[in-house]
Amino acid sequence: MTLSDEDARRVYWADRLDAAFRFLDTISSYEIAECHEPAESLSQAAEAANIEVAFSNKSHVNGLPRLFLLRRGLIPSFLSVAREMNARGWVLKVEDAYRTIERQRGLSRQPQVLPTVLRMTRWECHGEEPSIELIYRRLGALVANSPKVGTHMSGSAIDISVLDRDSGEEVNRGALYLDISERTPMDSPYIAQAAQLNRQAITQLMRRHGFDAYPWEFWHYNAGDAYAALLNATGSPARYGPVHVNLADGRVTAIMNPREPLNSPAEIQEELARL
Repeated sequence: MTLSDEDARRVYWADRLDAAFRFLDTISSYEIAECHEPAESLSQAAEAANIEVAFSNKSHVNGLPRLFLLRRGLIPSFLSVAREMNARGWVLKVEDAYRTIERQRGLSRQPQVLPTVLRMTRWECHGEEPSIELIYRRLGALVANSPKVGTHMSGSAIDISVLDRDSGEEVNRGALYLDISERTPMDSPYIAQAAQLNRQAITQLMRRHGFDAYPWEFWHYNAGDAYAALLNATGSPARYGPVHVNLADGRVTAIMNPREPLNSPAEIQEELARL
């Protein structure tokens, strides 16, 4: 029997998020050989190199400022990405980078995240009320629920948009940053061809400078961490693992109990009850 377009979208959404969940489950036990490399400011690096880079001016969870930090060894690659984008007539816009435990925990509860995941899981279930287990699984596939699987907490990941350098308008990737729908996976067939080509061009550019695309979110790129090692099947331990960053000097210390969930099913259920 041929599926309707909407049912095909439901199947695609469920299959891709199940794949993301399996990927993160593997990441949870991936070996880390933490190098203790400090984190550095992306905005300061771009300014010193005289490279045009835009940074989100939106506050993070609970009104906290965004922390535009990456590990020191990734700064040259970041600058190379931004420089090539400028030469192409683009401007790299950094939406998010390093996250503390507080920021990562709170992201799952954000108004633009949890209610959308609830709506999408209801849609997946043909309007029926989804179980908390399914909601929790889908949420965990979209927002890392432990430091071990959240590479933003390793200082090795950036979320990006791309702007046209002349007009300042966002380059069309088929959806905006933090879209949560069947358009979210990098390879989504539910966006226009022009947007697909833009995603591919941006990903190829990022990869030339050492950043790998996370297959389940079209805005997320990372390097040197467990995601990169697993996606490239290196078989080698990751250099960067989850850390606390001393914001005064960039020094890092490993997070204890990195597999401990940041939000429990009961806590998410309490948040859902408030919606």
